[in-house]
Amino acid sequence: MEATERIMDDLDYTFEQKLKGVVSLLQDEAYQWWLTVKEGTQPDRLTWEFFKVAFQGKYVGASYVDTWRRKFLNLTQEDKSMAEYEAEFLRLSHYARGMVATEYERCMRFEDGFRDNLRVLIALQRERDFTVLVEKTKIAEDVKRAEHQNREKENGRNKRDSEPSSSFLMPKKKG
Repeated sequence: MEATERIMDDLDYTFEQKLKGVVSLLQDEAYQWWLTVKEGTQPDRLTWEFFKVAFQGKYVGASYVDTWRRKFLNLTQEDKSMAEYEAEFLRLSHYARGMVATEYERCMRFEDGFRDNLRVLIALQRERDFTVLVEKTKIAEDVKRAEHQNREKENGRNKRDSEPSSSFLMPKKKG
């Protein structure tokens, strides 16, 4: 449904054209279902919005939406990169639109899922533009990754410097 709507938006379809277009794509049981709905509905109520609500009610059950909404509410970054976390956040947010209706709510919910080491760096800035928040967090993530790599390199160097050289380990020859 989303892909179909996106295509029709790209083609600048009117709401009436969207309804006609999507009905023309229905097949078998779905088309029969629509004919039944159409027969029992006054013509002035047969709109694009009416179709979307009816279609979701029939083919996208409440338990399905609730499952994905819970996944959204429990979403955290964990070991995902910021890009992976952002993509999953945006995908799942479709099932919880009322919870992230404003830019502020979207930013707050997004920040709530950050790993602690990133939340400390970002939360104090109180960024309320989602795109800017994502970019700043990606930068912070890169900085943290570089710090970690530098620490590992430094630890590796210190370890090599403190190890005895092989000449000290060889027994002295008598003679």
